[in-house]
Amino acid sequence: MLTSFLLKPGKIELRDIPAPTPGNGEVLVRIKAALTCGTDLKAYQRGHPMIPMPGPFGHEFSGIIEQTGHGVNGFSEGDEVMCVHSAPCGGCSYCNAGRFNLCENIMDTKVLGAFADHILLPQHIVRQNLFIKPSSVSFETAAMLEPLSCVVHGINQLDIREGSTVVVMGSGPIGLLHLAILKRKRARVIVTARNMERLNIAGQLGADACVQPDRLHEAVNSLTNKIGVDFVIECTGQAEVWERSVDYARRGGTIMLFGGCKTGTRVSYDTYRLHYDELTLKGAFHFTPADVAEAKKLLEQGLDISSIITGSYPLVDLEKALVRLGKSDGLKYAIIP
Repeated sequence: MLTSFLLKPGKIELRDIPAPTPGNGEVLVRIKAALTCGTDLKAYQRGHPMIPMPGPFGHEFSGIIEQTGHGVNGFSEGDEVMCVHSAPCGGCSYCNAGRFNLCENIMDTKVLGAFADHILLPQHIVRQNLFIKPSSVSFETAAMLEPLSCVVHGINQLDIREGSTVVVMGSGPIGLLHLAILKRKRARVIVTARNMERLNIAGQLGADACVQPDRLHEAVNSLTNKIGVDFVIECTGQAEVWERSVDYARRGGTIMLFGGCKTGTRVSYDTYRLHYDELTLKGAFHFTPADVAEAKKLLEQGLDISSIITGSYPLVDLEKALVRLGKSDGLKYAIIP
């Protein structure tokens, strides 16, 4: 089977290696679509602590079951499926407390290697986070199950109601996925970013206002009668944007810090605002099996996020897609084996 190996930053090699045989509870999936993401791009550009090098990479995918191991129930060869690349262990202290996204082992037992023509799914992922793909959902859209699950997890921590006011900071794929779900909840949403092409896509997805950062205060004042928004969701992972995020929340508002910064990054806030305006700062990491099931249901119900995929490349041209993303040319690319 053909698998892309990230040898070091800026160096990818397509290798022909033996296809694995699924063991007990395992499933071998023939990949029909894999998607690029910000984590892949960071790994390609400068390395990433969660992606060992040299090694296979890519983790957003969908496909067709080619072979099942002994003891697999509910799935058969030929089934069209969608999946995420991790699942909790079920036995650590965080799992026992119901905090499955914080499982002590979840990152150590994740599966990488979606930029390939096949991928082997271990038993714990098959059991918890593998689903039959509805025929109404394309393979490309189904491959967004993983990032959509992350977004569902974050939004589920917020009390979003009809009419809630929200600023989404960042119009990359994660920001746009937040927007799609927030509009489904009938929230009023301002999306802010510098990239006008991406802001145009946000407008197509239903944003109530799409503005560049220098016009954000004006847009917030207009939407909220100068009170400030109920929620701010930071989706850039840039320290300076983290720091600005509190500027747009009303008293008693909540700021969701979704975009991850590099290890060791420090930010500072005006303590007066945090204390006297009783602001809430929240992080959001990964997802639980319940979040994955909810994301799968949203796709089944027709959540239209296809505009987030800019185009496609064959597996041999993965590097071309990553170079384009590095130039902010496009949002996501589907890699088709």
